[in-house]
Amino acid sequence: MTDHYKEGWNLDNSYARLPQAFYSKMDPNPVQSPQMAVFNDSLAESLGLSGEELNGDEGAALLSGNGIPDGALPLAQAYAGHQFGHFTMLGDGRAMLLGEQITPDGKRLDIQLKGSGRTAFSRGGDGRAVLGPMLREYIISEAMHALGIPTTRSLAVVTTGEPVYRETALPGAILTRVADSHLRVGTFQYAAKFTNPEDHKALADYAIKRHYPELEAEENRYVSFLRAVISRQAALIARWQLVGFIHGVMNTDNMTISGETIDYGPCAFMDTFDPATVFSSIDTQGRYAYGNQPYMAVWNLARFAETMVPLLDEDQEQAVGLAEKEISAFSQLFTQHWLNGMRAKLGLAKEEKEDETLIKELLDLMQKHRADYTNTFIGLTFDQLENANLSGDEAFTAWRQKWQERLNREEHSGEDAKELMRNSNPAVIPRNHRVEEALAAAGKGDFQVMEDLLAVLSHPYEHSEKQKEYAALPDPSECVYKTYCGT
Repeated sequence: MTDHYKEGWNLDNSYARLPQAFYSKMDPNPVQSPQMAVFNDSLAESLGLSGEELNGDEGAALLSGNGIPDGALPLAQAYAGHQFGHFTMLGDGRAMLLGEQITPDGKRLDIQLKGSGRTAFSRGGDGRAVLGPMLREYIISEAMHALGIPTTRSLAVVTTGEPVYRETALPGAILTRVADSHLRVGTFQYAAKFTNPEDHKALADYAIKRHYPELEAEENRYVSFLRAVISRQAALIARWQLVGFIHGVMNTDNMTISGETIDYGPCAFMDTFDPATVFSSIDTQGRYAYGNQPYMAVWNLARFAETMVPLLDEDQEQAVGLAEKEISAFSQLFTQHWLNGMRAKLGLAKEEKEDETLIKELLDLMQKHRADYTNTFIGLTFDQLENANLSGDEAFTAWRQKWQERLNREEHSGEDAKELMRNSNPAVIPRNHRVEEALAAAGKGDFQVMEDLLAVLSHPYEHSEKQKEYAALPDPSECVYKTYCGT
């Protein structure tokens, strides 16, 4: 094995110490001609990895499966899940967990190759991924991180030099994904249905120790664990709503136990405000529309709670009651996070009973006039609404007066309110047409468009002159209504 100490690998494999039922060890699937397409130097540094050593041929070989780092123990994880409401056995059909990097500050982070070839869970698929969707995940996940939203991250995308056959032959690529872990609601569904009670308990204990160690001493740590996962997800989904992010495929296998956003398939950010907005080409019924995301989150969490019932109490009736009590708290938790975030977007630091009505009146006006979600809040922040669809509307003028009166009741100054708004309303989001522009250029070998986009997205609250160019709305011909999983 090649000595990779200069690259900074410090891998452990705690997941591999779980019962064998939860994974399948695997050999890497080499590719023909790996080349580094994009590499995340700042993330590498935080991981304790050397960008100088990895951002080249040697790194491309390691991050494509043509070699493995010292300490790696490649495996594919087992899980199940409800996909569009239908339960099925799943697992890493095109991903390989290399191990867990222990960072210089003591964090434990999964290093996973996505698109790395067939596994024991591939179910007839080729296990490969296409360049465009892998670059999309890189862009969106890094934008989410910059927005301060919990998310998996992207260390690199490597092209494989091999075609991937979907409807046509497309360039293959492998994404290196970094995550707090890849434990999902679907992992617990798998444990509850396909493993024994001892293995199920081992998974729960592992998740608690890894993500919620403060709960290990609790009298009923499994109830506390369920409560903690619900709390993190309520906060996460509220953050999605506040920036207009649409995940696109909120299946239970795409909801993490850690509270991170994961699996950026048919995802996108909303331009025109409309709760019914859907981007996934396969979501024909609008199950995962923007406005449905909180409801889908609590549905997913109810499935998680079902898996926890055997651990909550020996008396099943008592256990079900405990699970129902925790799930019932989601709505209030989400609403509080969302209201607090919306208040901040409007410069409001304290709470008033009528705030929710004020917020919903604005959203109704935005929907009625097909106003851009992000730019409307920017316009309010900088008093520049001349180009907004709301400008000149009498109802909006009345709303604005009501908002000003509400601001006048704040204890902080007008400048404090503006500062709060500047820090709560991003100047830029990864708009669909800009992402598509970057992917199209990358498909022709030009990655500069993507690099420029990433640079602008890396400081979304900077409100620089350069960002105004990227905040511009798409021409009608550039509107992207559907995105695709790219599997």
